[in-house]
Amino acid sequence: MTRIIADISISLDGCVTGPDPGLLNGLGGGGEALHTWAFSDDPEDRRIVRETTGRTGAVVLGRNLFDIVDGPKGWNDETGYGAGEVGKPSFVVVTSEPPASVRTSDLDWTFVTTGVRDAVTAARERAEAASARSGKDLDVYVMGGGVTISSALDAGLIDVLTLHLAPVVLGGGTPLFSGGVPHTLTQRNVTRTTTATHIAYDVPR
Repeated sequence: MTRIIADISISLDGCVTGPDPGLLNGLGGGGEALHTWAFSDDPEDRRIVRETTGRTGAVVLGRNLFDIVDGPKGWNDETGYGAGEVGKPSFVVVTSEPPASVRTSDLDWTFVTTGVRDAVTAARERAEAASARSGKDLDVYVMGGGVTISSALDAGLIDVLTLHLAPVVLGGGTPLFSGGVPHTLTQRNVTRTTTATHIAYDVPR
């Protein structure tokens, strides 16, 4: 069964970027510390990266994040989604207007202009098709940014919320939650490593 999983790194003060994020500095000031765990040698961190990317059938992201990962300092063979771990999944971008051109044209991009619900539906279709091809259940991962994840959560589209809690206080940046619909979640599991605390929550529908 294909699940919709929101997955993002977050600071102790609730931010998913540092202050002043931009096209050439997508994580903002000090924001690189949020993702130390994804590049660490800790065996549990490596397992989480491997298992997450191994179960990814499609990925949803917002337009701001797309512009960063497709930008001049964005993804490449060493830093792309699941680089060195698995094949490349389909990517679905929530946007008001598709870009005029795409640098990372070797990836499978779909641009949805009718909102996050339709983007998740498109991603589910691609994940289910990938599941059929591979013979194993694959999931949709909503990777960000913060507005895309909070919008999908508030719309009742998320089955599991996974937070990678980095031991850093950024003092500002992009908050993951800033108002919206209240939610009571059920803690699924917690994994502590040398670089982060990984927490998965089931989201009641």
